[in-house]
Amino acid sequence: MALLLEHEFRPLPPDGRVETLPFLEAVAHLPPFFDCLGTPIVYSPVKADLAGNIKKIRAVYDSDPAKFKTLQDILRVEKELHGSAWPKTGATLALMWLKRGLKFMLVLLQSISDGERDEEHPNLIRVNALKAYEVALKKYHGWMLQKLFMGSVYALPYKSDLLKALEKGKEVKEEESIEKIHQFVSRVTPILDAIYDMYATMNAELSYKA
Repeated sequence: MALLLEHEFRPLPPDGRVETLPFLEAVAHLPPFFDCLGTPIVYSPVKADLAGNIKKIRAVYDSDPAKFKTLQDILRVEKELHGSAWPKTGATLALMWLKRGLKFMLVLLQSISDGERDEEHPNLIRVNALKAYEVALKKYHGWMLQKLFMGSVYALPYKSDLLKALEKGKEVKEEESIEKIHQFVSRVTPILDAIYDMYATMNAELSYKA
């Protein structure tokens, strides 16, 4: 799985603290995943949003790498810095939306890896994409965005084409591609869970609709 595994995520340490720089370096290569889903009118903005949020977090980190060594440090320092404007500001807001985009990606891939499918159309990924959207993004989208996404699932690529795109055009057996997806999801899920836990613990999650 050339696209997903070309830059590994560091294992989550026992204290659950996510180091900022290795995390950003690992996620920086993931936005092109959304090119593999087709439907540019829907997924190009998602890709741009993901890349933009990574850039915003990196700018905060680069301003003082020692102060912002972990993602937890970013939230803690920005809470003190921005006062009542926090968490709807700075890298805290950027990471909030970044984790949602990553959640969509992971739930979609996990669903494919688990073999969830429409039995009448097993090579389609609508079931997987709809599940990922329900879990990760739908409640944060207004009516227009929800309608746009629901329509986009009919233009998604076949599963076989998605797997080939993730392999950057290389012909690989489906079971091998699925195993690589499983490896990727297994590596990233603990990190993403730690980020979600961090937002819950610090009461930093917002529910406004885009």
